[in-house]
Amino acid sequence: MVIIEHNKGRAKKKQAGFHEGQKVALRISARKEMGFIAVINGTHKGILYGNEVFQPLKIGQEIDGFIKKVRDDKKIDLCLQKPGYKAIDALSRKIMDELQQQGGCIAVTDKSQPKAIADIFGVSKKTFKKAIGNLYKKRLITFEKNGIRLREKK
Repeated sequence: MVIIEHNKGRAKKKQAGFHEGQKVALRISARKEMGFIAVINGTHKGILYGNEVFQPLKIGQEIDGFIKKVRDDKKIDLCLQKPGYKAIDALSRKIMDELQQQGGCIAVTDKSQPKAIADIFGVSKKTFKKAIGNLYKKRLITFEKNGIRLREKK
């Protein structure tokens, strides 16, 4: 049974009490070709797509995750980062923290290899690019040939 809940003009699909963006407890139960099957809050199964997982996962591992989407076929897509702009805000803070810890400059840019970005920040290159674009628009960073730098306050 799928229930439609209206929230601020946007409809969100719900199944068995789950809604998009909800934080949930996951237990990794199997590895499949497409990714990982996880048990959600001990009651339902969902999938973490392999191309969206940027950290090692083991069968039996318990980890926090989020409901990415409740699909029309009643299957549940999961993610390990907050979906949407909440993820960008959290990553932006993480990038700013890393810049401050590294003396104001890090050797990662929008041209860096996806694996390098995933190793440092645990996110996709696409998400990283959105976050640094957000920081650039706010005039908090500048782009250099070999990295990004905290913008000097005037």
